[in-house]
Amino acid sequence: MNEETHNTPSQLPVKPSVLDYNDVCKLAPFFEGKEKLVNRLFHWLAIDKTNDYHARNMHLSGPDFSHRMFEELSAPMTIRNEEVLSRIPDGPFITVSNHPYGSLDGMALIDIVGHHRPDFKVMVNMILNQIGALRPNFIAVDALASNDPSKRAVSVKGIADAMRHVKQGHPLGFFPAGAVSKLTWGLRIEDREWQPSVLRIIQKLKVPVIPIYFHGHNSWKFTLLGMIDWRLRTLRLPTEVFNKKGYNFRVSVGDIITPETLAQYSTPEQLGTFLKQETYKMKKWQQ
Repeated sequence: MNEETHNTPSQLPVKPSVLDYNDVCKLAPFFEGKEKLVNRLFHWLAIDKTNDYHARNMHLSGPDFSHRMFEELSAPMTIRNEEVLSRIPDGPFITVSNHPYGSLDGMALIDIVGHHRPDFKVMVNMILNQIGALRPNFIAVDALASNDPSKRAVSVKGIADAMRHVKQGHPLGFFPAGAVSKLTWGLRIEDREWQPSVLRIIQKLKVPVIPIYFHGHNSWKFTLLGMIDWRLRTLRLPTEVFNKKGYNFRVSVGDIITPETLAQYSTPEQLGTFLKQETYKMKKWQQ
């Protein structure tokens, strides 16, 4: 990619912490002068554990940083059909994935694909982009389509960066739901509708697509909090990372979908239905 101007999200200085007291005060001035309270909240929400992990491992590159997390959690990954990633020729491709974990699936995607293609990047929201050590593998957007002009500018730039990244021959990963999976009326934990904005990008780029399915989901406490307020669920994300100690992550990689096949779907909605079906059909695959 061409060198960009300074102060972009991907080029902000990497600090040891993911979130600190000063960050909290900027977000919520109510906490100014209440550092002890913030520290208690950090402990309760496992943000202190997140900061500790980041400070100890921020020297690692994206895929290695992610892989170390799963090692520290003693959480092995069983990957079905990973040889697909070894067979794909040099050049651009896109991955599409469900989003059941919110942060660990992003880290797992960078670990899995990034070890085959170090130039792999993932489009993420501005919350996940707080993980400074992974910013070289992130392209940030504001998934909430905020009215804040500065945040909207990040999204516009992020979309342009994503298009340019692929057109220059590099692979890119999407979580097309744009948010963590939630409980459906059918009492299944599943992605919301995949977003037309992402699907339009895929249509324009006309490169091979690889669906990748993450089996499992976060705790039911996390899911129920999401039914009350998405912000409560977001606060729970660090805890959900560290309660996966000893967890066996199962991931399935689908076969390559050619641009010719993608071209059969003329609207973003049709393409989204097809790609989501191709991803979710791996739910039944046995490891």
